[in-house]
Order: sequence, then structure tokens, then C-alpha cells
Amino acid sequence: METQTKNLLMLLAICFGFTAHGQVVSQANEPVYITMTTMHWNKDPETDFTDWLDTEKEYFDKVTSKNDLIMNSGYYTHYFTPDNSELLFVNVYKSWEDIEKAQEMEQKLSEEAWPDKEKRQAFFEKQRSYYSREHSDEIYTSLPYYKDLEAKSDKPLVYYMCKRDMALDGKGKPEHFKEYFDKVTSKNSKVKAYYTQRHLWGSNGRELAEVFVFDKLSDLEDFFDENEKLMATAWADETERKEFGQELAKLFTGKHSDYIYQSVPELQK
Repeated sequence: METQTKNLLMLLAICFGFTAHGQVVSQANEPVYITMTTMHWNKDPETDFTDWLDTEKEYFDKVTSKNDLIMNSGYYTHYFTPDNSELLFVNVYKSWEDIEKAQEMEQKLSEEAWPDKEKRQAFFEKQRSYYSREHSDEIYTSLPYYKDLEAKSDKPLVYYMCKRDMALDGKGKPEHFKEYFDKVTSKNSKVKAYYTQRHLWGSNGRELAEVFVFDKLSDLEDFFDENEKLMATAWADETERKEFGQELAKLFTGKHSDYIYQSVPELQK
């Protein structure tokens, strides 16, 4: 039983934690809105990806970076996920209304960046050529459990995302989540940033998505070691630690999925 409790707490240590990228929470700690689009690379072997980054950087510089309604933005490529063709486009907004208004602003900025209609169409055709038509969209709202990036990085960072299904049966208590965050997650020195976000619109109404940000993949191992020490300090009594783990687990069904992505520094807002 002691081993089972330890394993449970270690699983929670892994999975309690996107936004994708330096997610912003307002000074008043109000929730922000996160759109996450999962795209896939074009599988056509004739596709030329050599200028992909240059093309997306041009769009980023001329449109995304100038759209004040987008608080943060980022691209994240597959590192360890079930599908090596996927990549994420993530934007953060202050409100739901800003999501809609930002699309209008995007159109305006695009017309200003490429005033010639034919050249504008040619650019977007080129941009679309990198991706397949397959995609999915999700919208999340942030939760007040986060550790923000202190500064933007000029090198790729590792983003570990865990999607968990919430039990939603009233047996779990959110204060246990907060206690774990305060005593363990927020104190782990290997975690550069941490974000939690709740399903708002999309395919799974139970979903809670969480993200840890690391300098490099090898930091995960040290992260586990440090979590063990933090848990032992927070709940020195083994029986108390076991009981806390059991109560914390009631918040979720036990189903979860794991994804690791890498950021593209040139496309970070």
C-alpha cells in the first residue's frame, strides 16, 4: 500500500500542472482565454519545408505580433506525442469577445501587410501548403494555479502537457489541488513555468489541461527527485501523505494522457 501511495503522488506530481508558452493571467488574477489548434504537417513527400520558419516568421512579424488583442502566442512542435505530424498553435486572449475581434483585426493587418490581393493570396496559399486539412480546435480558460515564465527564451523549451478527466461527482475538494500546488509544484526549482486550464469549448467537457515548462528534457528526472523531497517535507507522516493522496485523487477519474512539445522561439509572443 505504501508503494501504491507513493506512485499515486508521483503521478499527481507529473500531471498537476499549459499554457502553452508564457500564459498571462491579469494582475487582478482574472482568467484568460486560450485557443489551442492542433494542426498536422502536410504528408505529401513533395512538400518543401525549407522555408517554413521564414514564412511563419513573416506572418508573425506582420500580423500576430501587431494584433494587440492577442496577449500571447506560440507554436509548439511534436517531441513525444502519439502523432509525430502534429503541432500546436496557441493564442491567449483577455476575453471571449477578443477572440472574435482578433479575427477581424487579423484580416485588417493582413490586408495592410500585403495590399496587393494576388500577392496576399499567394502568400496564404504558400503558408497553407505546409499543413494538411486535418485539424482540431479547443478553447480553455485559465485557473489561478500558475508559475509564469520570468523571461522569454531565445532557445526552444520543453512543454509537458497532461490532460486529465475531472470526476465532477462532488467527492473531490479543489482545496486539495491548491494545497498540492502551494507545497510542491510551485516550489520545484526545475519547473520554469506551470499553468492550468479548464475546458471551455471543445470535445471533452471533463478535461483539465496542465503544463510544466522545462529548459531541457533531462530536467524531468531531477524534477521527480525534487518532488519526492518536497512531498516528504509537506507530509512528513506517511499515513497523512497517503490520506492526502487519496483525497486528491477523488478530483479525477484516473484517466489521463501525456504530451511533450517543444517551443519555436522565433514565433513566441
